Amino acid sequence: MSALVKILRCLLGLTFLFSAYTKFVAPGFFEITLIDQGLMPNRLWAQHAARFLIGFELALGLLMLSPFYTKRLMLLSILMLTGFSLHLAYLWAIGDTENCGCFGEMISMSPAESILKNVVMGVIAVFVWVKSTKKTTSKPLVLLFSLLVVGSMWFLRPISNASDFPFTSFTQFEHKGRTDLASGEKIIAVFNLDCEHCQELATEMAELENNYDAFPDTYVLYFSEGQTTPSEFEALTQSRFPYALIEVNTFFDLIGDSPPRLYHTIDDQVVNVWDTEAVSQLKKTFKLE
Repeated sequence: MSALVKILRCLLGLTFLFSAYTKFVAPGFFEITLIDQGLMPNRLWAQHAARFLIGFELALGLLMLSPFYTKRLMLLSILMLTGFSLHLAYLWAIGDTENCGCFGEMISMSPAESILKNVVMGVIAVFVWVKSTKKTTSKPLVLLFSLLVVGSMWFLRPISNASDFPFTSFTQFEHKGRTDLASGEKIIAVFNLDCEHCQELATEMAELENNYDAFPDTYVLYFSEGQTTPSEFEALTQSRFPYALIEVNTFFDLIGDSPPRLYHTIDDQVVNVWDTEAVSQLKKTFKLE
């Protein structure tokens, strides 16, 4: 039985480590998830909360791989899983079916799926808690280790100042759901649904996307001043990019003299802005030849 307890304890530890890793590689997605779920009031608070939770999961997982304080670690994990599950149950009750962020963007899980995962982990944790024996070591050493692991998140993933990034408020896109535009390399297009030039560019971009695997992740901000709907625009241009609708003031803030405009972004920095010759710029930048 002791061998089974050790295996299950290590399995739980590895699960927490994997969970921490999936959030660590793309903390921005976890940050906007905390905001969208109403857990944090703004991006700055979410940035600090995300780093604390990632570090906490990492420390918990690492400690579970050791033979010490198994009962206390199991109790801590049970309490944490219960708290998360109650929040997920609330999201499920209000009809939220998007990726809950438990495994970042790497593995998409709905609140219902994540609750099931938490129940399985909780049952394992209860079993290990019941069957394990007490084995302790230096409490100050464990506490210091945990503080160092949690604190390291602010050094390994420094909080960036994205105040100049014009797309921080756009976190929900049709066809995609919750998205962090300030993470990774992306193309962000600003289109007027009734603009013929926008329709022509969208058609050419859709052809490039279909023909080249290297075509970048693309998101569209649509403004509508006429009768054309996003679905009609997509049918006309044979495109299906994730999109969000924007208001008139936002639209004019983001375009140049006239639409369309493409933004090439890397993380939270705009590295290129293209108002003309957008297709040739895309081909040159991403080697679509």
